[in-house]
Amino acid sequence: MKQKKDTSFKAWIIILLLPITITVYVLLIIGWNELQKIPVVLEWAESIHLKSFSQEKLDIPEEYIAIYQEAEAIYGVPWTLLAAHHRMETIFSTMDPLLSPVGAEGHMQFMPCTFVGWSHPSCSGLGQGDIPEEDKVNPDIIAEYGGYGVDANKDGIADPYNIEDAIFSAANYLAASGAADGELEKAIFNYNRSDKYVKDVLYFYQLYESQLQALQSASALQTEKKDGP
Repeated sequence: MKQKKDTSFKAWIIILLLPITITVYVLLIIGWNELQKIPVVLEWAESIHLKSFSQEKLDIPEEYIAIYQEAEAIYGVPWTLLAAHHRMETIFSTMDPLLSPVGAEGHMQFMPCTFVGWSHPSCSGLGQGDIPEEDKVNPDIIAEYGGYGVDANKDGIADPYNIEDAIFSAANYLAASGAADGELEKAIFNYNRSDKYVKDVLYFYQLYESQLQALQSASALQTEKKDGP
């Protein structure tokens, strides 16, 4: 009998506490939403958000920074935007293989028809085309068909699987799409026609911009080590 009374008492406690708990939870949510309208609190919340992302190995590999910067100097596309695309496309070339299920190729995931040129007679649909392998990397063929592939390292081929060629080709495409003129959202959307993709690339771009000074220092240190005795 005593055990039954204890059980009934606990049940009544739960019933009484449940509305109070829900009310407190709702008030906390409302309070947090109101607090976030205060600039200092909003800045703190955003910093926590950035820190949580920084734990996901978001740092740009130092060996790529000089390539991004060289591409920026030629095409006028912010190098941090190139880094953001590289992060999104292949997680800084750690994806294996560097070939997507739909046929996007290389470090920056170019469809063959975008790399070689959509005026190629075999290009349609998603842009896989039926382009001979030797033509895919031929700068003369690319120039003929209006593609965006670039022979950045001047070895006579424009190869999406070569990191320099891939980054310069991405910069070429983004510049032609408006990134060099500040139309970042338009350029990103042209690269991959997805609103979510645009949002994600912009997130990484803004993250890298916020870390710009530290990243540039790391790059300078890497250059000093290479040029040192």
